[in-house]
Amino acid sequence: MKPPYSSRLPDLTLVFVVLLTVAYFLLTHEGLYDLDDYFYARYAHALASGTLRVEPDPQGLLHDPLKERWLIFGPVAVLYRLFGIGIITTTLWPLLATLGCSVLIWATYRRREPVVASGAMLLLGLHYFTLNLTNYLYPDNILMFWCLGCALALLRGRQAPRGQLLWGGGFALLNFAALLSKETVVYYLPFYLALLAADVFRRRNLPFWLGAASVGTVVLGAYLAFYQVYTHDALYRIHLIEHTNDYLKEGSYLGGNRGALLARVTYLPLAFFVGIGLGGALGLAGYAAGQRRLWQQPGARFWLGLAGTTLAFYWLGSTSLSQYNPITLLPRMTTPLLPPLCVAAGFGLRAFLEKGRGGYWLALLLLGCAAWLHNSVSVIYGLLALYFAGATWLASTGAASSGWRPGTSRFAALALGALALALSIRPVYFMSKPGVSGYAAQQRIIGRQLGAPARGVVFVDDFLVGNYDFYYGFRVPAGLQFRRYTAADSVQLRPGERAWLLVNSRTLTNPELTRKLIRYSEAEVLARFPRRRLLAQDQSVRLYQVQ
Repeated sequence: MKPPYSSRLPDLTLVFVVLLTVAYFLLTHEGLYDLDDYFYARYAHALASGTLRVEPDPQGLLHDPLKERWLIFGPVAVLYRLFGIGIITTTLWPLLATLGCSVLIWATYRRREPVVASGAMLLLGLHYFTLNLTNYLYPDNILMFWCLGCALALLRGRQAPRGQLLWGGGFALLNFAALLSKETVVYYLPFYLALLAADVFRRRNLPFWLGAASVGTVVLGAYLAFYQVYTHDALYRIHLIEHTNDYLKEGSYLGGNRGALLARVTYLPLAFFVGIGLGGALGLAGYAAGQRRLWQQPGARFWLGLAGTTLAFYWLGSTSLSQYNPITLLPRMTTPLLPPLCVAAGFGLRAFLEKGRGGYWLALLLLGCAAWLHNSVSVIYGLLALYFAGATWLASTGAASSGWRPGTSRFAALALGALALALSIRPVYFMSKPGVSGYAAQQRIIGRQLGAPARGVVFVDDFLVGNYDFYYGFRVPAGLQFRRYTAADSVQLRPGERAWLLVNSRTLTNPELTRKLIRYSEAEVLARFPRRRLLAQDQSVRLYQVQ
């Protein structure tokens, strides 16, 4: 008999995850992060204004794979038309996609597997890098939403007694949507092929695969025909990715770093996963994989299989078809893995809560992660280890007779509370920290002081000089130029023009920028412009008129 867990657990969990995600989004937003989100925003504006050039650059100078990810900037273009251009409308789509993942898990498992739903939502939604990526127009959380949708369509469609043709067609369309977001939906391909081979061998679910193949052939054929018309190369997108890999091959493992290849395909991914805070999810998923009874349940077996094949692809896979170039160990590259891993971990949590056994081993594993890292993330592992050790002790003593016994909603609520507490520490810490970009203050200064009819030159830092037009909704007032600080000696003002100096102290001390881009201090900038007069100041941002 299934434990009588309350369906209120996933309801309360969803509310908590949504509130914390929105709070993190609003309190930690730092504006544009890098070139990628700026380019996506620029393409969204071009699409919204009807100026997007579909065909590639006629001189062959611009080969930007970001331009082919239509479902990243396409919805943003709609938001621009509805609400105007701004940093919130630019990043609202990644936020909605992130929240959508939790909603999909909640809707699927709220009644049938309330503990699985709650555990998966916490592990996925409160993972620090899931939250961090809500702030930027990057494709990763959007892809995660489509990947989860693909997996659920595959799971539910193959189980459906009727309408498998429609489920298969929907599955194909969701995969196409993922392809239009980012190419790494290919992480799921080995699992798809394994299920297809098993179903064909057993002659099961053939209408589902027929629907998927039919719709997939139509949309993929139309997609290839689109490229053939506009680029005269049906495989243009694949060739574009290969050109990008070839351009970057000097930094790859096989190009200039062969000595690190063995480490990359052996222990480095494990160290990476532990370092970004996924040790708990991996431990619980491993616990689930060790439960024989879970492999007899189709739902649990599905998520364990998908998590395993996706993990193997990330561990050993390549970003290129022509050369072996392992996938970069970056947190945002793991987003296709997160949904199956966290749902599988949710089944592991449910298995532990049913009997309250094995917690000491989980605690030992988590303590090992904490000792290995010995940094701030160790606190998270330490708290989780304390919970599993305490819950196992509670389940094995007479205290269980007081109502805290395994298999009850109270015992499950204790686990979810401990998980929520531990996973919330890192995002709450960053929510309380001061910003590092001064974006909002800089936006106010530019809007109030540097709008039309101002004419002249604004000297800015090397980060702002690459994206200043975003602050104007990509419509910079005529007669206004933005130049680097270092260009001061070469600029000649015309009659009626003025010169300004914009200094953002936060940008000049941002550790993400000072490592490579910003090579000067605020004192050095001010020394370059000795004849200056302060016009406006907003927090860490100051605007001077210079001569």
